[in-house]
Amino acid sequence: MKTRVYLFVVIVTIFCMGVIMVFNTTSAEMIDRGSEIWSYLSMAKQIAFCSLGLFLGYLIYLFSYERLIQYAHILLGFSLFLLILVFVPKIGMHINGAHRWINCFGVSLQPSEFVKIVLPLFYLRLFSKAPKILRFKTFFLWQFILLAPIGLIIIEPDNGTAAILLATLVVLYFITKIRWLYWVIPIIIVSCLAVTLALSMKHVSDRIHIYLHPEADLLGKGHQPYQAKIAAGTGGLFGRGLGESLQKYNYLPEARSDYIAAIYAEEFGFVGILLLIILYMAIAVCGFKIAAASEDQDGYYLATIFTFMIALQAFLNLGVVSGLLPSKGTNLPFFSQGGSSLLANIFMISIIMSVGEKRVVCIKQSS
Repeated sequence: MKTRVYLFVVIVTIFCMGVIMVFNTTSAEMIDRGSEIWSYLSMAKQIAFCSLGLFLGYLIYLFSYERLIQYAHILLGFSLFLLILVFVPKIGMHINGAHRWINCFGVSLQPSEFVKIVLPLFYLRLFSKAPKILRFKTFFLWQFILLAPIGLIIIEPDNGTAAILLATLVVLYFITKIRWLYWVIPIIIVSCLAVTLALSMKHVSDRIHIYLHPEADLLGKGHQPYQAKIAAGTGGLFGRGLGESLQKYNYLPEARSDYIAAIYAEEFGFVGILLLIILYMAIAVCGFKIAAASEDQDGYYLATIFTFMIALQAFLNLGVVSGLLPSKGTNLPFFSQGGSSLLANIFMISIIMSVGEKRVVCIKQSS
């Protein structure tokens, strides 16, 4: 019970810090663009999505993860349908050269974010129905279904989300103790092919080049990574102070989403970023603790994989902001602006909480 309370408090803390930073950066954009945007709009959207997420997350919590696994095939089918809709004119939204969003009654949703939840659920449904001794043929046939949504996400293109999903599958294979001969060698082969294919894609090779030499295209794709380094570097030990960032005045475009941690680092410095990292480490510790205490195998798998996924997203985002990793378009969980990402992460936490609740019920019944 205490672990779930600590987890909830940490997430609320991160979200509140994020809302302040979203409002902070949006206000700067309002000053820069005049009356073009409303300073409270982004913050209001973030709070609205959070409210919706808490409501739906509570329903998921009540529904229980066992039922979610039971109906995972339906959820996967619906997710594939949504992923196809992003390519349909007037429904799918083409932004910055990518088809990642659908227009749902005036609100943009990113279906790939919800695949992060559905794919582990569907895998565990397959795994629970598999014979005790899993044959390679069966495991091989699974991949056609499991890789279908990832293939659609790559076509969008959204390589960051695809990489997260592939990493998720690898972790699932490991924790469910699939024979390593079934997946390690194929992964090596597929990884080699994927790297070769990725390097042949212009936008991927451009990102790698910009990652290594951001100063080579300061007026183009290198602008954000370069300005993010400036923001993080000028923060020093204690930062400029809340609201004192200079990079948020459109020097770092769209800072309230993928690069919001750079503005946070500029205003709160190394100490602030260290606090943020500690908070994400606390999420990981609480999540894995709930998983380790689970008396149900599926609960253990879900709590482990969703905790891993949240921690991985935080690592990737902070790695990009610091310049350690190439740009991947990954949001900082519960902190960055992004309705679909926020909803998906709240759903993951709801499932982790559901796992913890079942253990409490089991202990009460046994006593």
